[in-house]
Amino acid sequence: MRLVVATRNVKKKQELLEILGDLPIELEDLSQHPQAPEVVEDGDTFEANARKKATETARVLGQWVLAEDSGLVAPALGGRPGVYSARYAGRHGDDDANNARLLAELAPLADDRRAAYYVCVVAVADPQGEVRAVSEGRCHGEIVKELRGTNGFGYDPLFLIPEYQRTFGELSPRVKRALSHRARALEQLRPRLRALLATIEESTPKR
Repeated sequence: MRLVVATRNVKKKQELLEILGDLPIELEDLSQHPQAPEVVEDGDTFEANARKKATETARVLGQWVLAEDSGLVAPALGGRPGVYSARYAGRHGDDDANNARLLAELAPLADDRRAAYYVCVVAVADPQGEVRAVSEGRCHGEIVKELRGTNGFGYDPLFLIPEYQRTFGELSPRVKRALSHRARALEQLRPRLRALLATIEESTPKR
């Protein structure tokens, strides 16, 4: 089974490939498929965006595609940044500006209102664009008042894991992979991927 990971984010791609690397699946990414579409993520939920990316990319490439949408949710901000996490300050992928806006919006609030959680929704579509599996993972923490650490990306230098008293920016990639919302979503997806793989193998004509 060849599975295309539908992302152009280099750090996110690496994290996905490392988490899924032990499965008996040939993994590719969009750098190997320049004809892949630029999907407009205009859904109002993480799942809607993940499904849309998986479906549209699979139909163009004619291959199995795994797509995900993820972001940060701060309940005290009414759920923001949410699905706008990557472009919260206006320009897509501007981590510094996004972090600065988040800190500014949380600054007037009491310390006990800085809880937040990461969400990741993963969708897998078949070559016809039909979504065959969806999973969700969450990781709960809180937002510190200044950037800490240089690992990870996005809001990681602000996202504190209470039991470690370290941000994702300070934790090693190995620890983050074990705890992250993305890892948890993919762990839930594993049984479905194995079942899909078995189905494909059974339907493939034997030589």
